[in-house]
Amino acid sequence: MFKYFKRLLIGKPKNTNQLINERLSKKKALAVFSSDALSSVAYATEEILLVLVLAGAVALPYSLPIAAAILGLLAILVLSYRQTIYAYPSGGGAYIVAKENLGTNPGLVAGAALIIDYILTVAVSVAAGVAAITSAFPALHDHKVFIALFFIWILTLLNLRGITESATIFALPTYLFIFSIILLLGTGIFKLTMYGQPPAPPMPAASISSGVTVFLILKAFSAGCTALTGVEAISNGVPAFKKPESRNAAITLIIMASIIVILFGGITFLANIYHILPSTTETVISQIAATVFGRNIFYYFIQISTAMILFLAANTSFAGFPMLASVLGKDGFLPRQLAMRGDRLVYSNGIITLAAIASLLIILFKGEVHALIPLYAVGVFLSFTLSQSGMVKRWISQKHSGWYWHALINGVGMVVTGIVLIVIAVTKFISGAWIVIALIPILVIFFKKIHEHYINIAKELAFHGETIEEPTRQKIIIPIASLTRVVAQTVDYAKTLSPDIVAVHAGVDEEKAERLKKKWEEYEPDIPLVILASPYRSILDPIINYIDEQEKLTAPRELITVLVPEFVTRKRWQYFLHNQTGLMLKTALLLRKNVVVASVPYHIRH
Repeated sequence: MFKYFKRLLIGKPKNTNQLINERLSKKKALAVFSSDALSSVAYATEEILLVLVLAGAVALPYSLPIAAAILGLLAILVLSYRQTIYAYPSGGGAYIVAKENLGTNPGLVAGAALIIDYILTVAVSVAAGVAAITSAFPALHDHKVFIALFFIWILTLLNLRGITESATIFALPTYLFIFSIILLLGTGIFKLTMYGQPPAPPMPAASISSGVTVFLILKAFSAGCTALTGVEAISNGVPAFKKPESRNAAITLIIMASIIVILFGGITFLANIYHILPSTTETVISQIAATVFGRNIFYYFIQISTAMILFLAANTSFAGFPMLASVLGKDGFLPRQLAMRGDRLVYSNGIITLAAIASLLIILFKGEVHALIPLYAVGVFLSFTLSQSGMVKRWISQKHSGWYWHALINGVGMVVTGIVLIVIAVTKFISGAWIVIALIPILVIFFKKIHEHYINIAKELAFHGETIEEPTRQKIIIPIASLTRVVAQTVDYAKTLSPDIVAVHAGVDEEKAERLKKKWEEYEPDIPLVILASPYRSILDPIINYIDEQEKLTAPRELITVLVPEFVTRKRWQYFLHNQTGLMLKTALLLRKNVVVASVPYHIRH
C-alpha cells in the first residue's frame, strides 16, 4: 500500500543512467535557480520602506539611492560569481570554494551559513507568498500558518518527483511573475507620464520621529539587501545545466541580474512616485497594483503571480540545500544518508529534512515575514564573503594568465560583501541577527562532532587481515509466550548452534505459566524453561533483566544469542493485527555489547 501511494505521488523509480537526462536548459534553469533572487524584489523595497518610515515622509525618497547602492552591489556579485562559475564547473558553492582554498574551518562556517540561508529562504519566501494572498483576501489572514505549511509540503512533493519535472512545473509561474511586474511598471510609468505624479498623502502622526540618521540609512540598506539573496544559487548548481555547463550558467546569471535590476529598481521607483507607505495588512506591491490598476482583474493577476513566485522561490533552496547536504554528507560532516539519491535521482532525505525544519520555523514565528527577515541576510553575506575570499586565494595561489584582474574582481566583491556583512550584523543584531550569529558556530561544532564520530567508527572497523577471535562458548536464550510450531522450529534451529539452550517466559498469568511449564516438560525435557515473575504484567522488562544478568556472568570470549520466534503473515496488513513484542525486544537488545539477536521466521501458509 505504501509503495502504491509513493509511486502515485512521486512516480516510478529512475535508472541511474537517466541522470544525464536531468540536465536543465537556460530557460528552465532560470526558473529553478533564479526564483529566489527574482522573488526577493517582491519584498525588498517594502523592507527598506519599513525602516525609513520611522523617520517620517522626509526619509522615504532615500529608498532610491539605497536601491541604487544595492543594485551596484549586485553588479559586483554577478562579476565575481561569473568567475566562480568558470573556475568551478563542478559546482562552486561557498562551502567548496572556502574549504578548498581557505581550509576546513572556513569551509564549515560557509556551509553552516548556507544551510541557515537555505532554510530561511523557504520560510521567508513562503511566508511572503502567504502575505500576498492575505493582502488580496484578508479573510484568510488568520489561516496563514496552515496555508504556508500546505505550500511547503506541495513544493516538497514536486521536488521529490525529480529535477526536470519540477523545473517544467515552475517555469510558467516564474515567467508569469516577470511579465506581470513588467506590465505593472509599464502601466505605472505610462500613467505617470499621462497624468503626472499624485499628491503625497499625510503621514500618520505616530510614524514621525526625529529624522534621518546614518544608522537609519545603513539599517534600511541592510534590510533591502534581501534583494540579493539567491544570487549565488546558479554558481552552486553549474552541473545541473546542459553542456556547455559553465557558459550556460554564466549567461543565465547575467539574464537573472538584468531582470532583478529592472524589477527591483522599477518597484522602488513606483513606490516613491505613488507615495506608498508600508502596511501590516497589505504589501507594497499590492498597494502599487491597486493604485495603478484598481482592484480589478489585473490587480489580482499581479497578486497571484507574486504569490506564486514567492512560493516557488523556496524551490531554489530545494535545489541547493539537498546538494550542499549531500556534499557535507560525503565529506562526513552530516549524516551519510543525506548523500544518497532517492528513487527519482534527487536527494530525497535532504528535501524532506529542509521541509521539516522550514515548517518548524513557520510555526515558531507564526508565518510573519518581518519576524523572519532579520535572521535572513547574515548567513547570505557571510557565505558571499567567504566564497569571494576563497576565490582571491585561488587566483593568488595559481597565478594563471591575467590572475591579478580575476583577483581584483573577487577582491572587490570580498571587501564590499564583508562591509555589508558587518553593517547587517550590527543593524539587525537586536532584531534577531544574533540568533544566526550564535547558531553558525553551534552548527560548525555539530559538523565536527559528526566527522569525529565517522573517523572513530572507521578506525574501529578497519580490517587489515588480522585474526578475529571466535567466541569460545555460545549460550542460546529463546523468549517464548507459548509452545507453538514457531517455537518448536526455533528450538530445532538453536540445537544446530549450541547445546547450551534455555527458554524464558514472562509469567504475566500464573495459571498459563504453569500449563506452559507442564507442556514444555512433556515435549522439550532436555531444555530448561525459566519462568520469570512479572508482577506488573510487563513482558519485555523481565526478559531483558534476565538477559542482562546472564551477560554479566559471561566470560570475555563468551557470547549470548537471543533467538526470537516470529511468524510472518501472508498479507502485509495482517502484520499489524498482532503484538510486535519480537520487534520491541530486538530493538531493546540492539545496544547490548555481548548479545546477538536474531529472528527465526515461520511463514504462515494459509
